Amino acid sequence: MSAVLPPLPPLPTPADSAGQPELLQLGLPEDEPCLRADAARNRARLLEAAATLVAEHGAAGVTMEAVAAAASVGKGTVFRRFGDRTGLLTALLDHSERKFQAAFLSGPAPLGPGAPPVDRLRAFGRAILRRSVDEMDLLLAAEPSPDRRFTPAPRRVNHSHVLLLLRQALPDADCELLAQTLMGFLDPAAVHHLTRRCGMPLERLEKGWDDLVARLTCTDPSR
Repeated sequence: MSAVLPPLPPLPTPADSAGQPELLQLGLPEDEPCLRADAARNRARLLEAAATLVAEHGAAGVTMEAVAAAASVGKGTVFRRFGDRTGLLTALLDHSERKFQAAFLSGPAPLGPGAPPVDRLRAFGRAILRRSVDEMDLLLAAEPSPDRRFTPAPRRVNHSHVLLLLRQALPDADCELLAQTLMGFLDPAAVHHLTRRCGMPLERLEKGWDDLVARLTCTDPSR
């Protein structure tokens, strides 16, 4: 006769609303409208130099020294503006992040509002996977240290969005943990390993994401 397992502990009640949690705004403090015109021009010049280095040498070619030389400024100027190399690469990704956030917050369905939460979740994952493949080198180069991996604003925005959709689709589930699980599938380092080290095509990852969402939500993956 098999032993009876004790019941699982009750799910915690979310502290925030399951309706429309306030998502974080992307961007760095230097992006504020009050930034002086000359400082804004200098920042744009540094980012243009960094983008040129990425295009010519890949993300590995972007160092604080190389950007300073390309922009004809002192290395200290680059450090004061961006803090470190991760801050510089994060600023390069900022424009792309803003466009992506706008797409899932207010763009057309199914990525944007107007579609059922499960359909939006499928579209969100596919969009993240495609973007990861397109911007892989830059995403990996901007990857923060392990102690800061889960705190950057873009990751928190994406996690909040996945959490919102899960709460709409599965109101009785422990959506906080499920959201972390789904975000793990979309991690750039994991996508890099599967596509470049294991040779998996993007289409397989997209189908795998659809299958994962379908199994989690008990829906049809072919929708």
